[in-house]
Amino acid sequence: MESFSLILAIVVITALVFDFTNGFHDTANAMATTISTGALKPKVAVAMSAVLNLVGAFLSVEVANTISKGLVDESGIRPEVIFAALVGAILWNLLTWLVGLPSSSSHALMGGLIGATVASAGIGAVHGGVLITKVLLPAIAAPLVAGISALVATRLTYRLGRNADGRAAEKGHRAGQIASAGLVSLAHGTNDAQKTMGIITLALVTGGALAPGSNPPLWVIASAGIAIALGTYVGGWRIIRTMGKGLTDLQPQQGFAAQTSAATAILASSHLGFSLSTTHVVSGSVMGAGLGRKGGVVRWSTATRMFVAWALTLPAAALVGAGAEAMTRLGDWGTGFVAAFLVVSSAAIWKISRRQVVDHTNVNDTGETPAVAGSGKPSDAVAPAALASQAAEELTATIPAPASAPTAPAATPPAATV
Repeated sequence: MESFSLILAIVVITALVFDFTNGFHDTANAMATTISTGALKPKVAVAMSAVLNLVGAFLSVEVANTISKGLVDESGIRPEVIFAALVGAILWNLLTWLVGLPSSSSHALMGGLIGATVASAGIGAVHGGVLITKVLLPAIAAPLVAGISALVATRLTYRLGRNADGRAAEKGHRAGQIASAGLVSLAHGTNDAQKTMGIITLALVTGGALAPGSNPPLWVIASAGIAIALGTYVGGWRIIRTMGKGLTDLQPQQGFAAQTSAATAILASSHLGFSLSTTHVVSGSVMGAGLGRKGGVVRWSTATRMFVAWALTLPAAALVGAGAEAMTRLGDWGTGFVAAFLVVSSAAIWKISRRQVVDHTNVNDTGETPAVAGSGKPSDAVAPAALASQAAEELTATIPAPASAPTAPAATPPAATV
C-alpha cells in the first residue's frame, strides 16, 4: 500500500470531489436526449447511467496514462500543483453547471493542470506535442465528426423508416435510444473516469508513493468509478435541460442517431488514448441530429453561448490553477487558504442555485435555465406577443370595471320603487 502524506491525501480527496462534479456535470451527455424524448423517466435514466459509468471505469486505462504520463513532466511538479489544478477544474465545473452550460470537464481539468504546472515549473514542463495531438485537435475535430455523423444518421433513419408503422417505429427508436444512451454512459465511464484516475496516479508519482510510469492501482480505478457514478446519479439537471431542450427539439429517431454517433466517437477515442471531451462530442451530435430532420432547427444563440464557454474553459481553469499554485507555495497556510476558498466558493454557488431549482420533477418543463433564457428558439419570436396577451388577461381580471359588474343588482331597488 502506498505511503501517504497529508497533502497527498488532500489531493486524492479533492480529485474524487472533481470526479463527482464531473459525473453530475456530464450526466446530460448520456441521458439528456433520452429524458427529453420521454424514452426513460429522469430518475431511471440517471440510475442506469450511473451503473454503466461505474462499469466503464474498469474497461481501459489508456486515457489515464495519457494524463499521468504524457501531458506534463512528472518530475517537475509537486502534489500541491495537482491540488491547485483540481481547484481550477472544480470551480469551472460548478460555475458552468450553475448557468446550465454544457462545458467540458475534461478541458477544465487539463486547463487547471497546465496552468498550475506552468506556474510551478515553467512552460517547458508541459508536453506541447501531447497537448496538441491528444487534447486540442480532438477538441476541434470530435464535435464536427460527431455532428456530421449524426446528421447523416438522422436523415438515413427517417428515410429507412418512412414506410414503417408510426407507432411501432417510434417504439423501436425509443428502445434503440435507450440502448445507445447506455453505450454513451459506458463510454463516458471509460473516458472521463480515467481522467481522475490519471490525476490521482500522477499525484501518487509526484508524492513518491508510486514509481514513475506506473499504471493506476486497482483502488484508484475503483474509487474514481464510484465517485463519477455517484455524481451521475445526483444528476446535473440544469445542464440536462439545456442539452435536451435548449439546443434543439429532438424526436426519438434523432435521439437514437445522436446517441449512437456520440458513443462511437467516444469509444474510439478512448481506445486511442485521446483525452476527448464527451460534452463536445454529444453537443455536436445533438446539433447534427437537430439539423438532420426536415424542418429541424438548432437554437444558435444557445449554441453560441456554449461555444464561448468551450473557448474559455482551458484558459479560465488555467488562470485559477496558476493562482492557486502561487498560494500553495506560501506554505501550509497558503494551501489551507486555497482549500477554504474552494469550500466557500462551492457553497456560495450551491446556495445561488437554490434560487431557481431544477431537478427531475421539472427538467422537461418549458421554463429555461438562466443561460438558455432568450435562446432564439422559434417560439421566442412570438414571446413578446404571448407575454402581452397574458398581461392583458391578468390586467382584465383585476381592473375595477369588471369587478364592479356584480354590483349591478344595486340598481334594482330604484327599479323596484317605480
